[in-house]
Amino acid sequence: MTMGRCLVRKAAGFALVLAAAGACAQGAEAGAAGSSMIGGMSWKDLWIYGGSLMYVLLAMSVFVVALALYCMFVMRPGLAAPRNLLRVLVETIRTGSMDEARRVCEYRRCALSEVTLAALDYVRDVPAVDPMLLRDIVEGEGSRQAEAIQGHPQYLLDAAVVAPMVGLLGTVFGMIRAFSAVALDIAKAKPMVLAAGVSQALITTAFGLIVGIPAMAFYAYFRRKAARLVIRLEVASADILTVLLSKRSP
Repeated sequence: MTMGRCLVRKAAGFALVLAAAGACAQGAEAGAAGSSMIGGMSWKDLWIYGGSLMYVLLAMSVFVVALALYCMFVMRPGLAAPRNLLRVLVETIRTGSMDEARRVCEYRRCALSEVTLAALDYVRDVPAVDPMLLRDIVEGEGSRQAEAIQGHPQYLLDAAVVAPMVGLLGTVFGMIRAFSAVALDIAKAKPMVLAAGVSQALITTAFGLIVGIPAMAFYAYFRRKAARLVIRLEVASADILTVLLSKRSP
């Protein structure tokens, strides 16, 4: 009897293990199917139902990613107002080597070097330096450089605005496709035709938001970064202006 009970228990345990393994296998298959299906549709079906505007949204997504990488590369403190360049320029101008300062700026082209070159050109071309005019020249060139820095993320904002509008255009086309089946020929007004049009409307809207939301997030990040770079450029330009005025003061 005891041996029989042991065999029964082992058989029951083996059955539970098999049941658990089967449940895990079914869950894995469901998870794999869910990863390739969204709302019962595969990515290929989504692309087909989205229509030709999906290519436009794809191109915009590539543009957003490329522009974000570009902004990440060019919007660095070392490419706007490098600390070592500022230190070299201040020391060179204090020693009176204006030509050497010009060569340093021409060798290391950046926003700070452009502002310094504009100031050095004015100092070289006039016999007597007007402090107010020199300040205006530095501020004017600084404003142009600041506008160039802040202009890089602006295209991200444009993409963030245009992408949902492209999705909305797909929505309009999809609804026209859906209801034209009813308006033009009642015999063709089948549920599948209506569903295809509504699917295109919803899919393009969703993908337009998928492109637009990250573009807006990138824009917010790089806008703040551009503001910090502009502040750093203003401080460095003020240091250059102070050195030039102290050098030219009687």
